[in-house]
Amino acid sequence: MKKVLITGAGTGFGHEVAMRLAEKGFDVVAGVEIYAQVQTLKREAAARGVTLQVEKLDVTVEGDRAKALAWDIEILVNNAGVGEGGSVVDIPAANIRHEWEVNMTGPLLLTQGIAKQMVKRGTGRIVWVSSREGLNVNPFTGIYSASKHAVEAIAETMKLELQEFGIEVATVNPGPFLTGFNDRIFQTWESWEDDPSQRLYDYSKLSFPRAQFDPEAVYATMTAVAAGEVDTYRNLEPQSMLEETKSLIMAPWDKKTTDGLGTRPDQIQSSYDMEPETPVSE
Repeated sequence: MKKVLITGAGTGFGHEVAMRLAEKGFDVVAGVEIYAQVQTLKREAAARGVTLQVEKLDVTVEGDRAKALAWDIEILVNNAGVGEGGSVVDIPAANIRHEWEVNMTGPLLLTQGIAKQMVKRGTGRIVWVSSREGLNVNPFTGIYSASKHAVEAIAETMKLELQEFGIEVATVNPGPFLTGFNDRIFQTWESWEDDPSQRLYDYSKLSFPRAQFDPEAVYATMTAVAAGEVDTYRNLEPQSMLEETKSLIMAPWDKKTTDGLGTRPDQIQSSYDMEPETPVSE
């Protein structure tokens, strides 16, 4: 399998992984959200000494998804995504719907058509870029986390439903990495169309609550999973957070409805205390 489509390739993880797959000799179709990103990405690829087929592919647009069916994709990397920050009782309806459309509904509709082409060939690989937030939850990222929990459910179900047809399915679960994405999540409130006086929180005082890692580990893992060099279904980075992630998955079994009533959780206080774009100390 050599023909790869990676969505959300205009920035972040998708941008770098598209380059690395091309450097490995894959025939890469790099999907970007808007036309303005097409020439920019082509120039950046040329500077890296690789060639990308750069296509405008907004996963929420039916016409864009239809175009992708003509590209004979053998490996699909569902990387496109957005993050909406804020309390789940504050985020406006339009922002909730947009989160869902970009992170789950659009990618799933794109995948439906491409997966059926893979079934006809009897081979294919689908990689869902989820998140550690698809396995755990944190304050102020609940709507984003919900969309990634949905991705986890879709991917795991798809693994069961497509294996008899020879289709591989995997997930990649990045934790807190310093790409700018996490910090932008905590700025989305600036464009809300709502009544600020009704918000529970003053978001101008909050920041992403954790120190963030160098993204190299995700670049390497995403590239390896897409290339078929790694065959584990779930791939969490950084691996140093694996045990914490597993323990948090189990934690709800021991919680009580009355735990901490009237007090502020440490996770929320961290959003007040942390400076934006704080790197993990070496």
